[in-house]
Amino acid sequence: MNKPALRPARPYFSSGPCAKRPGWTPEFLSQAVLGRSHRSAAGKAKLAQVTQLSRDVLGIPADYRLGIVPASDTGAVEMALWSLLGPRRITVLAWESFSSEWASDITYELKLTPHVLRANYGELPNLGSIDWSHDVVFAWNGTTSGICVPDGAWIPADRQGLTICDATSAVFAMDIAWSKLDVVTWSWQKVLGGEAAHGMIALSPRAVERLATYRPTWPIPKIFRLAKDGKLIEGIFKGDTINTPSLMCVEDQIDALNWARKIGGLPALIARARGNLATLEDWVAKSGWARFLAEDRKARSNTSVCLKIVDKEIAASPAAEQANFAATIAGLLEQEGVAYDVGAYRDAPPGLRIWCGATVDQADIETLTLWLDWAFAEAKSRIANKG
Repeated sequence: MNKPALRPARPYFSSGPCAKRPGWTPEFLSQAVLGRSHRSAAGKAKLAQVTQLSRDVLGIPADYRLGIVPASDTGAVEMALWSLLGPRRITVLAWESFSSEWASDITYELKLTPHVLRANYGELPNLGSIDWSHDVVFAWNGTTSGICVPDGAWIPADRQGLTICDATSAVFAMDIAWSKLDVVTWSWQKVLGGEAAHGMIALSPRAVERLATYRPTWPIPKIFRLAKDGKLIEGIFKGDTINTPSLMCVEDQIDALNWARKIGGLPALIARARGNLATLEDWVAKSGWARFLAEDRKARSNTSVCLKIVDKEIAASPAAEQANFAATIAGLLEQEGVAYDVGAYRDAPPGLRIWCGATVDQADIETLTLWLDWAFAEAKSRIANKG
């Protein structure tokens, strides 16, 4: 098969850090407050701008606290687990790598005994079997599996426990049911293509009440601390970050959020991600060798889209050979400079993972599909030549 004549204008399909917004250049960071304290009036103003823009674009309820925290989405999730869990029984929904890690941390680090509802990659656990007297921990979108919850209808408004949601590859690309969530976490480097190491956490009034009335029995490291002496640490939600943020990264996030507002806000971001997924769906429907890991379309991610290889010869081979074949495809695409970092996550089934979030252009996804077919044919020919 001949190499396609067209190439993606931006070959950035990594699932994190993700592609910068269209038209981005380092010049857009020229207004960064550098060489200044993040606690200066100028530094705090920039941090407050990120918080307010995030609230405006996402439509976060006015009574939810929103703060910038260290250590990306992982840090934000761990803050919630260490600070809030303990007074109620716990259910964790685990259907991919990161939600499984939350279950492990709750069990082995906090020494609690969660009920873990598991599902295989490409599937959701039974959402109708959850005991809502429990605190429930889950990911809105499984970044490593390409599976997302379809909506928030399965979460009751009169739940007794808290809902703690890792939404890092969902916010800015999916409709989030804020009223059904008590803790929502995400990172800058996902859907808007920001820089790494910074996370955000949103707390509902119910979560704030828990922080004020419950004190865990274990010591909480300062970097995870949301409350002190029975009171919420309000400074976290007013620009007084726990540790020193990068004001260069802050400026980059302001730029991404302003771009989001300029193109039409959350509806436009969602439409871009859905359009990218639709392009891949059209291609998969015609493909003889690729299928979605998430077979249920209602639960299929429009950001971290995972593909499995169903070619009979490859699918019948041992798992290690399947993984090598998928890695060969990803390697060929990278060598040609047409797609970077599209291999499946290390713990996921063999296959490919293509980021389709809002900062990716639909034309580049369409061009990529041509190269996917070329790389598959090239990888198959190499097997034939070895034989």
